[in-house]
Amino acid sequence: MSDTATAAGRKTFFGHPRGLVVLFFAEMWERFSYYGMRALLVLFLVQHFLMSQGEAAETYAAYAALVYLLPIVGGAIADRWLGARKAVTIGALFLVAGHFAMAFEGSGGRQFITVGGQEYEVQTVGRDQDRQQFAVLGDERTPIAFGTDGLTRDPALDSSLPAVTPPGQYEERVVRDINGESTVLLAMALIVVGVGFLKANISNVVGALYEEGDRKRDAGFTWFYVGINLGSLLAKILCGWIGITYGWAYGFGLAGIGMLLGLIVFQLGQPWLEGKAGPPPEMEGRKGLFGVPYGALFTIGGVVAVIPTWMLLRRHELVETGLTWLAPAIFAAMIIWSIFVLKGETRSRMLAALVLTIFSVLFWMLFEQAGSSLTLMAQNSVEMPSFINAAQSNLVNPLMIVILGPLFAILWQTLAARGAEPSTPVKFSLALVIMGASFIMLAWATATQANEIYRIAFLWLALTYVMHTIAELMISPIGLSMITKLSAPKVVGVMMGVWFLSSSLAHALGGVVARMTATETIGGVVTDPAAALATYGEVYNLFGWVAVGVGAVLLLGSPVLKRMMAGVR
Repeated sequence: MSDTATAAGRKTFFGHPRGLVVLFFAEMWERFSYYGMRALLVLFLVQHFLMSQGEAAETYAAYAALVYLLPIVGGAIADRWLGARKAVTIGALFLVAGHFAMAFEGSGGRQFITVGGQEYEVQTVGRDQDRQQFAVLGDERTPIAFGTDGLTRDPALDSSLPAVTPPGQYEERVVRDINGESTVLLAMALIVVGVGFLKANISNVVGALYEEGDRKRDAGFTWFYVGINLGSLLAKILCGWIGITYGWAYGFGLAGIGMLLGLIVFQLGQPWLEGKAGPPPEMEGRKGLFGVPYGALFTIGGVVAVIPTWMLLRRHELVETGLTWLAPAIFAAMIIWSIFVLKGETRSRMLAALVLTIFSVLFWMLFEQAGSSLTLMAQNSVEMPSFINAAQSNLVNPLMIVILGPLFAILWQTLAARGAEPSTPVKFSLALVIMGASFIMLAWATATQANEIYRIAFLWLALTYVMHTIAELMISPIGLSMITKLSAPKVVGVMMGVWFLSSSLAHALGGVVARMTATETIGGVVTDPAAALATYGEVYNLFGWVAVGVGAVLLLGSPVLKRMMAGVR
């Protein structure tokens, strides 16, 4: 990028503040760590710990919901006491610890089946689609397979196991690795707390770099979003490949290295942030509570918060139930507060932001199937190319954002200069319609395009992710920018947290959707591929049409919301 200077002497890169470069690369590495872990997590829980697909999806949903819930607290702490720099630094330290702790994977679960009164251990070799399963009894090790006909083996082999055991004529049990699962959930709790300190605050700094009314703000957030997805792309390629090829611990460890690099970039780049990441002015010179610096106090508080977070991850159903009550209550409280405390255009803009945030829940509920049911679908029901595994299947999304993101940034900037840029409500409504259409298309493919082993071509999943990318570029970076533009100045951090709360609720509800797609597995392998494919199609078709309908309703109401935004685009 070329280095130029504004008339006021402020150095910029292509017209954007230099600090955007620092935040671009810091967030790139932070997202590398997050998406590197996400690429492997559900597959790891199903294959290594032998959780059912439904339980693994719900565990992931609870984890991701908490990841997006705690920024509400982290944003408020930074707004009131710490400032973004200290909050991001504390969060990054928790994240580094959590990602490296993920590498301690334990021994894993053990699967057993009983056929004709005899119990065999089921051993699964490999982590990709070509996994081979064996029924083990003493020194006898028989290759087996599960399918629509039940449990089968090569009849030409000598074995005490029958050649065919129909469905329902064998029993199964799993011996769980409780200590290993507890360690992994503790690592996930560290990551949740770290993201709580970091996520909302680093986005707030992006907004703070731009003056009020600066038309380049949306383009700046889109460039920032490219950084996020460049990190995601690298994570899917590297962590997904290393984790599946060489072992889960190596993939998770590499994600931890990425987070460490993000912390280093953020610290070294402070001079380019122009003081925008500092503590609130009224806190300058304050030493803290009882002489203890606020940074130390909140670091200790973060350590304490890991314990209840860990307990919630162990009881993931509490997260789902709690959020379905908590999130609507917080939305309602913010609406009531805006109505009775704020006045004029400030109130109108806040209400518009809250309405759009609520509509975004459905979008994220479907979009985040990428981390759960769509990854499992790639493993179970998609004919993956030889050069991509299921953990890498989502790399189409960040790849297309890296390619299309700059084009969208230029498009919004060009249309804004001509006064022809679509309003934020229109962008949100189109995103919902496109998201719904992608799942309708994928459902159609499951019904009409499957091969003889009940798998569809990777092309259909890739096209789904391309549509997700187009929809995402219409809502996610625009949503971040919308919050910084429409929020009342004194609650920008809290409102950024509320924006992430919509994703938190969406992840919890997304766990419900993913659970609806789950089918039986033994040793981490689906037992009925035909039923699995049909189930994906039925669930995706249902929610695809829901999204299209809601998007159409929002499009009809977009003129009203545009007026409520009072001139803000």
